[in-house]
Amino acid sequence: MAGTLTARGNPLAAPAEQRRALSEPAVPNFAARLSTAGLPPVTAFRVDTLQVNVGRVCNQTCRHCHVDAGPDRREAMARDTVDHCLRVLRDFDIPTLDITGGAPELNPHFRELVRGARALERRVIDRCNLTVLEIPAQADLAGFLAAHRVEVVASLPYFEADRTDAQRGDGVFDRSLRGLRRLNALGYGRPDSGLILNLVYNPAGAFLPPDQGDLEVQFRRELRDRWGVEFNRLFALANMPIGRFLEFLRATGNYEGYMTRLANAFNPAAVPGLMCRNLLSVGWDGALYDCDFNQMLDWPLVEGSPTHIRDFDPDRLARRAVAVGNHCFGCTAGGGSSCGGSLT
Repeated sequence: MAGTLTARGNPLAAPAEQRRALSEPAVPNFAARLSTAGLPPVTAFRVDTLQVNVGRVCNQTCRHCHVDAGPDRREAMARDTVDHCLRVLRDFDIPTLDITGGAPELNPHFRELVRGARALERRVIDRCNLTVLEIPAQADLAGFLAAHRVEVVASLPYFEADRTDAQRGDGVFDRSLRGLRRLNALGYGRPDSGLILNLVYNPAGAFLPPDQGDLEVQFRRELRDRWGVEFNRLFALANMPIGRFLEFLRATGNYEGYMTRLANAFNPAAVPGLMCRNLLSVGWDGALYDCDFNQMLDWPLVEGSPTHIRDFDPDRLARRAVAVGNHCFGCTAGGGSSCGGSLT
């Protein structure tokens, strides 16, 4: 391992199903693959992005969700933790706030977090599932995002209903289209508007995403010609063998094959651009992690690092060893995968 994990973060302390998968003997070892490729252990640089998971409450229950988010979840970031995040953005030169969930907009303090970060002139990203725009209580959400120049990263598994609904639930595609059109009407995705609308593609099953550039061309043509929708960029992300997607892999007998597929596609050129090197993940309770995936596995930062956002210390966070595991093959397969899409 690149980082020394405490008892709380050790794979042996993970839930039984996750533990079984992560220790599967037939699965290649990520740390060993780094060494074989002549690469050093993964280390972090400075924190350029504060990625804040404000909770696991969501209006959808997606099959591929590594967060296990859904309407029945209750985890939500409290106001004092939001204030700690804003203090860090105020006191330190971190240019980007990346807000995720669940459906982050359902956190009651979401708008205070956005307003505070934009008042500090930080770039703010909202990872939006689009259907949240249809909730009556969120009728003004699109306008709020536009007024505060928030970048929207929107999930859309495909440009047709059948594949989208199979992954995200019946009727999600039509509701997503309405959300996209609402954002377009405000200027999102339009040339020269300055309102950024990026889409996220995840494969529908135990497959690697296709080439991001080719897929973006296809999505742009189909969404424009068939549905009258515009966007700026498309990010193609690999599904991570964590949470609900891990359960799907094991239930369908695809776990070992998927992990082997990821490992065989390992690309050393993707390692320098791993998001854990310049991103810090903040859990709904304020706990700190190397990335959102380590957060879902409950793998904290290496010993000696701050453990909570209230104790943020850039000097102790810089050059720390990153805790890696076999799920990291998901970020280094093919062109690589990150919250900003392909790495190479």
